[in-house]
Amino acid sequence: MKEKSLEEEIKIKAQQSRKLARYMSSTQDLVERQIEKAQKEGKFNSLPGAGQPLNLQENPFEPPELRMMFKILKDNDFAPYWIELGKEIDAALDKLWSDVDYFARYTSIFYRERRNTQAYKRYEKKRAHFYFESRLRLEEINKKILDYNLHCPTYQVGRANITVDDEMYRVISIIEKAIDEAGTTESE
Repeated sequence: MKEKSLEEEIKIKAQQSRKLARYMSSTQDLVERQIEKAQKEGKFNSLPGAGQPLNLQENPFEPPELRMMFKILKDNDFAPYWIELGKEIDAALDKLWSDVDYFARYTSIFYRERRNTQAYKRYEKKRAHFYFESRLRLEEINKKILDYNLHCPTYQVGRANITVDDEMYRVISIIEKAIDEAGTTESE
């Protein structure tokens, strides 16, 4: 008995929802038709500012108490802290990956020729130091990303945190690939 009443209740609510959905879509269509009709009749042509460029100097979503501060910063070629921090993050990531590319090329050149044991030991120390420095730089970048996410005004402009171990795996893979490729060209 309870199951029937529950089914009936669900059917009644579904019918009400359908009616509401039909009504909402019909009003949306009605509004769109009214706007199209007004456009065809030219009622929007004589509005104040018609044909003029939009004034985008003021951000309507910016808190009024911060407007003057942002204007002063903008006039003096400064940006809010989180924007400057975002630029630093981008520059640090670009520098890291260009250094990885440079070290991969160095590795490739090193392994193309036969070297003595002492040269290999020096290279291994350099490579270990490069990995150590890369890890430190990635940890620093990750801290900056966390700081950036804490300071940026909305979560939509936040950045994804990096996983240092995953990024180190990429770094090591690039260097190891350079070693493998240099070793295969040497044996060919």
